[in-house]
Amino acid sequence: MNIVQLRDSIGEKSEIRFSRSGGPGGQNVNKVNTRVSLRIRLVDLEGLSETELARLHLRLASRITGDDEIIIHAGEERSQKINRERALFRAEALIIAAARLPKHRKPTKPSRPAREKRLRSKRFQGQKKSARRFCPEDL
Repeated sequence: MNIVQLRDSIGEKSEIRFSRSGGPGGQNVNKVNTRVSLRIRLVDLEGLSETELARLHLRLASRITGDDEIIIHAGEERSQKINRERALFRAEALIIAAARLPKHRKPTKPSRPAREKRLRSKRFQGQKKSARRFCPEDL
């Protein structure tokens, strides 16, 4: 994965639209188009191998539209510029995280002292509970 090439292709190939945003801002919200909707087609992304692109389709299946696009919204800030930067950053982070191969897990076993400690604590808990039992013969 070439991150620089990917970042450049996200910036160049994405379609950005602005709309009115909700949330705080008073009259500014009703007048200014600060919410950013970023659309990017997955086939337009550069810097990803075929396997990474396949992994993207697999991991982001619920976020991909019928036109093979990912849509990201940002409208938290009052500034159009800041919302645009946030949307681009989110797109980059989402794509990089989805394309990354998961780390291979090495299966491990608990050590002998750890197993013995666990069994000791289980035995202690059992003794504690059995000591709470009411036995009529004790009367």
